[in-house]
Amino acid sequence: MARPKADQLTARELEIMHVFWDRGQATVGQVRQGLARSGRQLAYTTVATLVKILADKGFLEQVNHQRPFIYRPRQSYEEVSRSLLGDFLHRVFRGSREQLLVRLVEDKPLSAKERQLLQELLQKRSRRK
Repeated sequence: MARPKADQLTARELEIMHVFWDRGQATVGQVRQGLARSGRQLAYTTVATLVKILADKGFLEQVNHQRPFIYRPRQSYEEVSRSLLGDFLHRVFRGSREQLLVRLVEDKPLSAKERQLLQELLQKRSRRK
């Protein structure tokens, strides 16, 4: 598998971003604890390195100047997920939303709740036009 471009999130970085999105802001120690609660045990130095990389990539910002340093997301979950999904759509499905939708529903049918949400989204979208 090809290594992600420097500005993309790796799987571990994305795990860490989820902790920040859930908490709002956190120290490296708090992120490590959050990962541990979800069953992911990483060394403090590993988490600190990943947080630094995320800050360097522009996904996090440091909000104080004394230790322990506190970081917060610079990009929302919505912004990042939209970007990742767009990249995935272009790389895997060559930009075809139709093919993506087919893959989403061909193995497992939509639940009643998912169908209702999809119908509501489509109705809102058609009203805006």
